[in-house]
Amino acid sequence: LNEEMLELLKKGEVLLVCPEQMGGLETPRNPSEIKIINNEVKVFMNDGTDVTANYKRGAEEALRLAKELNIKKAILKKKSPACGCGEVYDGTFSGVLTKGNGITAALLLENGIEVETR
Repeated sequence: LNEEMLELLKKGEVLLVCPEQMGGLETPRNPSEIKIINNEVKVFMNDGTDVTANYKRGAEEALRLAKELNIKKAILKKKSPACGCGEVYDGTFSGVLTKGNGITAALLLENGIEVETR
Protein backbone atom coordinates (compact mmCIF):
# COMPACT_ATOMS: atom_id res chain seq x y z
CA LEU A 1 0.00 0.00 0.00
CA ASN A 2 1.36 3.38 -0.98
CA GLU A 3 0.07 5.84 1.63
CA GLU A 4 0.95 8.88 -0.49
CA MET A 5 -1.13 7.58 -3.40
CA LEU A 6 -3.98 6.72 -1.04
CA GLU A 7 -4.03 10.31 0.24
CA LEU A 8 -4.08 11.69 -3.31
CA LEU A 9 -6.97 9.36 -4.11
CA LYS A 10 -8.91 10.48 -1.02
CA LYS A 11 -8.42 14.09 -2.13
CA GLY A 12 -9.68 13.28 -5.63
CA GLU A 13 -6.34 14.28 -7.15
CA VAL A 14 -5.68 11.01 -8.97
CA LEU A 15 -7.53 8.86 -11.47
CA LEU A 16 -7.06 5.11 -11.20
CA VAL A 17 -6.61 3.30 -14.51
CA CYS A 18 -5.28 -0.08 -15.60
CA PRO A 19 -4.10 -0.13 -19.22
CA GLU A 20 -4.11 -3.94 -19.23
CA GLN A 21 -7.79 -4.02 -18.28
CA MET A 22 -8.56 -1.19 -20.71
CA GLY A 23 -6.92 -3.33 -23.39
CA GLY A 24 -9.26 -6.22 -22.69
CA LEU A 25 -7.21 -8.40 -20.33
CA GLU A 26 -8.76 -9.97 -17.25
CA THR A 27 -7.72 -9.60 -13.63
CA PRO A 28 -6.13 -11.68 -12.35
CA ARG A 29 -4.03 -12.61 -15.39
CA ASN A 30 -0.79 -14.44 -16.09
CA PRO A 31 2.40 -12.38 -15.76
CA SER A 32 3.54 -10.69 -18.96
CA GLU A 33 6.88 -9.34 -20.11
CA ILE A 34 8.23 -7.40 -23.07
CA LYS A 35 10.37 -9.12 -25.69
CA ILE A 36 12.06 -7.43 -28.64
CA ILE A 37 11.61 -9.57 -31.75
CA ASN A 38 13.06 -8.33 -35.06
CA ASN A 39 13.31 -4.81 -33.58
CA GLU A 40 9.60 -4.90 -32.71
CA VAL A 41 8.29 -4.60 -29.16
CA LYS A 42 6.03 -7.53 -28.29
CA VAL A 43 4.37 -8.55 -25.03
CA PHE A 44 3.89 -12.19 -24.05
CA MET A 45 2.30 -13.89 -21.09
CA ASN A 46 4.37 -16.52 -19.31
CA ASP A 47 2.31 -19.22 -21.11
CA GLY A 48 3.43 -17.86 -24.51
CA THR A 49 0.23 -15.97 -25.37
CA ASP A 50 0.95 -12.86 -27.44
CA VAL A 51 -0.91 -9.98 -25.76
CA THR A 52 0.80 -7.16 -27.65
CA ALA A 53 -2.47 -5.95 -29.21
CA ASN A 54 -4.11 -5.76 -25.77
CA TYR A 55 -1.24 -3.72 -24.38
CA LYS A 56 -1.26 -1.35 -27.36
CA ARG A 57 -5.06 -0.92 -27.17
CA GLY A 58 -4.83 -0.20 -23.43
CA ALA A 59 -2.04 2.31 -23.96
CA GLU A 60 -4.06 4.13 -26.61
CA GLU A 61 -7.07 4.23 -24.31
CA ALA A 62 -4.96 5.57 -21.42
CA LEU A 63 -3.56 8.27 -23.72
CA ARG A 64 -7.05 9.18 -24.97
CA LEU A 65 -8.26 9.57 -21.39
CA ALA A 66 -5.19 11.61 -20.38
CA LYS A 67 -5.71 13.98 -23.30
CA GLU A 68 -9.45 14.25 -22.66
CA LEU A 69 -8.87 15.13 -19.00
CA ASN A 70 -5.80 17.31 -19.69
CA ILE A 71 -3.58 15.13 -17.50
CA LYS A 72 0.04 16.26 -17.44
CA LYS A 73 1.60 13.59 -15.20
CA ALA A 74 1.15 9.85 -14.75
CA ILE A 75 2.36 7.88 -11.73
CA LEU A 76 2.74 4.31 -12.92
CA LYS A 77 3.74 0.87 -11.61
CA LYS A 78 7.47 0.36 -11.96
CA LYS A 79 8.89 -2.56 -13.96
CA SER A 80 5.50 -3.32 -15.56
CA PRO A 81 5.29 -4.20 -19.28
CA ALA A 82 2.61 -1.53 -19.54
CA CYS A 83 3.70 1.08 -17.05
CA GLY A 84 7.39 0.59 -16.32
CA CYS A 85 9.60 3.60 -17.04
CA GLY A 86 13.36 3.24 -17.32
CA GLU A 87 13.44 -0.49 -16.69
CA VAL A 88 11.24 -3.49 -17.37
CA TYR A 89 11.65 -7.24 -17.10
CA ASP A 90 13.62 -8.71 -20.02
CA GLY A 91 11.07 -11.20 -21.35
CA THR A 92 12.68 -14.33 -19.92
CA PHE A 93 10.45 -14.49 -16.82
CA SER A 94 13.59 -14.93 -14.72
CA GLY A 95 13.41 -11.66 -12.78
CA VAL A 96 16.09 -9.97 -14.89
CA LEU A 97 15.56 -6.26 -15.53
CA THR A 98 16.65 -4.36 -18.64
CA LYS A 99 16.52 -0.73 -19.73
CA GLY A 100 13.28 0.23 -21.40
CA ASN A 101 9.74 1.48 -21.00
CA GLY A 102 6.41 -0.26 -20.86
CA ILE A 103 3.96 0.17 -23.72
CA THR A 104 1.77 2.76 -21.96
CA ALA A 105 4.67 4.64 -20.40
CA ALA A 106 6.38 4.97 -23.78
CA LEU A 107 3.21 6.25 -25.47
CA LEU A 108 2.53 8.80 -22.74
CA LEU A 109 6.12 10.04 -22.88
CA GLU A 110 5.96 10.32 -26.68
CA ASN A 111 2.92 12.56 -26.22
CA GLY A 112 4.49 14.92 -23.71
CA ILE A 113 3.01 13.47 -20.53
CA GLU A 114 5.43 13.28 -17.61
CA VAL A 115 5.82 9.75 -16.27
CA GLU A 116 6.99 8.71 -12.81
CA THR A 117 7.07 5.14 -11.51
CA ARG A 118 6.68 3.73 -8.02
